[in-house]
Amino acid sequence: VPRFGKIYAERSADLPLFSQILIAWGELVQGHAAVVIVALAAIVVSTIVVLRQTSVRAALGNALWRVPAIGEHLKVYQLARFYRTTGMLLKGGMPLVTALGMAGELLHPVLRGKLASASRAISEGHPVSASLDANDLATPVALRMLAVGDRSGSMGEMMERIAGFHDEELARFVDWFTRLFEPLLMAAIGLVIGAIVVLMYMPIFEL
Repeated sequence: VPRFGKIYAERSADLPLFSQILIAWGELVQGHAAVVIVALAAIVVSTIVVLRQTSVRAALGNALWRVPAIGEHLKVYQLARFYRTTGMLLKGGMPLVTALGMAGELLHPVLRGKLASASRAISEGHPVSASLDANDLATPVALRMLAVGDRSGSMGEMMERIAGFHDEELARFVDWFTRLFEPLLMAAIGLVIGAIVVLMYMPIFEL
């Protein structure tokens, strides 16, 4: 970029605004490379320090939960961990309500409040499937399998099967997202490089 800038400076070319900005940035990086590297490193370190703050991570987590597709899969991920832990505790002989309370520590605070309501309903004698579904803690597949567990009494085994099903679902989503993200990233890189080339060559066409 600085080499192009010298050509245009020698010919006193009237450059477009964005071409001028690009050339100014290229000359800045060339003339003050150490300062730019230190500034970028400081930005990266500051970002890491900020992200390590509990309040910032909680705010980012809440923001992600509000994104429709991502929030839904985050919820499924937490429910899969919750079901697996609860199933293990039940198979180990722990009472259901106690197991739910212990496994509930793995859930997001919003889901934890719903779990408390579901635990009260279960303590009052309501079916596990209906109690979790009423508090938005069961996917359609999980609801059917929990209903089977209610009837058969093998709730621990059913919860582990639910967790396994959701793990497979999440693995398929991650694979799909990876396949989608790679071409999108390549397209973004291509657009950036293309923009730089266009901004450098447009003044040549004018000359």
